[in-house]
Amino acid sequence: MIQLSRWKVIVLALSLVLGLLFSYPNLLPAETRASLPGWVPKNGLNLGLDLQGGSYLLLEVDVPAMREKRVDNLVEDVRVTMRESRVNLNSLQREPTGALLTLSDASQQSAAFEALRQLAGAPNQQGIQERVVSRVGQNQLRFAFSQQALDNMGATAVDQSIEVVRRRIDSLGTREPSITRQGADRIVVQAPGESDPAQLERVIGQTAQLTFQMVDSENLNDALQGRVPPDAQLYVDADGVTPILIKKRILVSGEQLTRANVGSDQSGRPAIDFRFDGVGARRFAEATAPQNRGKRFAIILDGRVISAPSINEPIPSGSGQITGGFTIQSASEMVNLLNGGALPAPLKVEERRVVTAELGADAVKAGAVSTALGFALIVVFMILSYGLLFGGISVLGLMLNGLLIIAAMSLTQATLTLPGIAGLILTFAVAVDANVLIYERMRDEARQGRSVIASMDAGFNKAMGTIIDANLTTLVAAGIMFAFGAGPVRGFAWTLTIGVFTSMFASVMTAQVLLAWWLKVAKPKTLPIADEPARGAKNPAPAAAE
Repeated sequence: MIQLSRWKVIVLALSLVLGLLFSYPNLLPAETRASLPGWVPKNGLNLGLDLQGGSYLLLEVDVPAMREKRVDNLVEDVRVTMRESRVNLNSLQREPTGALLTLSDASQQSAAFEALRQLAGAPNQQGIQERVVSRVGQNQLRFAFSQQALDNMGATAVDQSIEVVRRRIDSLGTREPSITRQGADRIVVQAPGESDPAQLERVIGQTAQLTFQMVDSENLNDALQGRVPPDAQLYVDADGVTPILIKKRILVSGEQLTRANVGSDQSGRPAIDFRFDGVGARRFAEATAPQNRGKRFAIILDGRVISAPSINEPIPSGSGQITGGFTIQSASEMVNLLNGGALPAPLKVEERRVVTAELGADAVKAGAVSTALGFALIVVFMILSYGLLFGGISVLGLMLNGLLIIAAMSLTQATLTLPGIAGLILTFAVAVDANVLIYERMRDEARQGRSVIASMDAGFNKAMGTIIDANLTTLVAAGIMFAFGAGPVRGFAWTLTIGVFTSMFASVMTAQVLLAWWLKVAKPKTLPIADEPARGAKNPAPAAAE
């Protein structure tokens, strides 16, 4: 029964206070919000790329290049394993998925098979045996990636790339970036407010593959004459001129890196301090063991030698320093890349777009105008259809609904996009639809000759089923769009979802409380929105509001 319940008044007043509290930061400049005390809400609406301006990148993960590199590393692991096991090879042929070994002595096949089985290791956490060894004839073995491992490489590379890209963008301070998967091997990056798309592309696209590899000084002259050993590769030293021969086997990689910081070398110039995890520290200690004293090892970043120091003493701590003519800016950028992790595969930019702040401001202006126009039309319709009292109460419910939507989006930091504004306008229509259903039901009851209180009570009770069904249908549609959509579509769905809950509360609760108060104060004998009662219908005397 419609009544002026104290708990409804308290809930309505509390929602109004909280709505104002979480919405008011949007009226303050950014500097003022930053200076507010910590306990005061200071989050404003987070505008999307189409409203704020920023950068859009469509990236493709180069999965074939990653597979080629993984196979190259596998071949080198096989070469080193056979050498350490004292197994003589006639040849070691690289295949698309692994390596084919031809033994000099067929009697060593069992020893070679056992060594490769140990190298293959146990299945991973998903139960997949990534590398397998098999016999081919009496003097040949094949060591290769399993087909299941090759199939999973692409999906795993895209998932890892998304996380690395997210960490790198976060290090730039970009607020609420949108990083989503598109298709099998593409990533969409939207960075609202990013004023330097060139820096964004440079930081995202750099693979940041850090490796530590031994320098082969003994065979350098042969390599310069075109006789490069199969287990080594020619590079250019850190000075950019001097050739240097480096063994292909990776001693330690950036995957074992736990932390990197900007430091300074003995001359006070910027450098990069690093620390490895337990596995990396052990490998680093083995590489700098006393038997390697005087030898050089190269620090290679994305195929470029940035330093090639000599080993003077063992480094068991797993920490060290990279020098190489860094500036403060380049060292800081490199630290962000290393801490963000290495990309498992190169990223190719397929499409780039820049939305300027001016275009974003135009979109905000257009969205504000369309929202205001839609709200004004709804106000005019409700007042013309239901009068100043009932129509005005609906308008007050709409205003509370809009306030709660802004407060909820500011609190959750959901991104508001231009389609999201369309969802906001649609929410107003859905919200006022609840009042229309309630009022029309009241009219129907009044035509049957019911009293004011009975008509209003029936209007709320009998219309609620239809209102709930309509909003549940909208929620299902919004959920589907949010689950399967991307970018602006999800923004529209999220705004619509918030609006469904706030409209259910604001429209119905506001109408119940204010109309109950009107009944208690005015004690009307007729319903203002009712037509003349049907001929022959009974018209009992009105009862007082409870």
